[in-house]
Amino acid sequence: MMAQPSKRNKAASWGLLNNYRYLYKKNLMLHTTENGRARKKCQQNIIMANMKRKTTDNHNDLLDTNERVKKTKSSDTDQECQRTVSCENKSSDTPESGLSVSESKASDHYSLVTALRDSWEVDSGFSSEASPPASGRSSPCLSSCATTVVALDCEMVGTGPGGRRSELARCSILDYRGNILYDKYVRPCQPVTDYRTRWSGIRRHHLHDATPFAQAREEILSILEGKVVVGHSVYNDFEVLDVLHPSHMVRDTCTTRLLTRLAGFPRERCASLKILASKLLGRRIQVERRGHCSVEDARAALDLYKLVEGEWEQELRNKLRDDDAPCEPSFAASNHYMQDEYWPDDVIADSQ
Repeated sequence: MMAQPSKRNKAASWGLLNNYRYLYKKNLMLHTTENGRARKKCQQNIIMANMKRKTTDNHNDLLDTNERVKKTKSSDTDQECQRTVSCENKSSDTPESGLSVSESKASDHYSLVTALRDSWEVDSGFSSEASPPASGRSSPCLSSCATTVVALDCEMVGTGPGGRRSELARCSILDYRGNILYDKYVRPCQPVTDYRTRWSGIRRHHLHDATPFAQAREEILSILEGKVVVGHSVYNDFEVLDVLHPSHMVRDTCTTRLLTRLAGFPRERCASLKILASKLLGRRIQVERRGHCSVEDARAALDLYKLVEGEWEQELRNKLRDDDAPCEPSFAASNHYMQDEYWPDDVIADSQ
């Protein structure tokens, strides 16, 4: 009779112990969950505070930059006014015989400042006057680009068996502002066997009264002489023109890595003019069934060049400067032995 109560007590104690263990584990889980939530909320608060601090710092930096720009502009304006006043004072103090000279100097200075300001305002957009505006991603170059840069594009037709030989059928040249300097149809030397209208836009009636190739070539050479030539795959145009233009005066938008990088393409990719114009200029070209237009293509290549003009020209200047730098004589060659420092003293004395 005494064994039965003892068994019941043991069972009850085991039940209480299990209940205690269960409640203890549950309590631990609840504490762990609450601690995790509190830690996560603390981290979120820290992140939000850092973001607010960064936003405030950026806003303050922007305000400081704007204030500096305003101060710079105001100081430049004050300097110009002081210069103008000093020029007027000098002109009033000089005798009448020197008035014309001082006035001419003051007017020249004012015209120079005005021209520089206008060039910044016009070129900062990097758009041809007759073409849609292009994106301005680089700083303008204050140089003689307006008179030394031209854009070239040629359209070819096929002659010979199967039209495999390319000959010139149209040539267009634009100045730096996008104005047309030359645009003529050219009669090939050989009979045309393939007009390639889908790409060239040339049809039979275009060549009825076209300019002979020899005459057109002379006219084109006279325009390109001494000019920096911009074009896309422009060496194909030089080949069909039978022209050897100096390589340092050629800007081929097909081969420069600057435009490829700007468009986000791989470095080794040579993108077409149509793709580059669509990607960088937001312009659709070569879309009509009538074929390509050499004026349109030349203008697109010109505006692409203007996008990276500053960086491109600086790279070429640095390269030319490095090429012109004197280098130590190569001892693998014998040319350096012709210098006077290697000659015997008696030979130098006899020559003197």
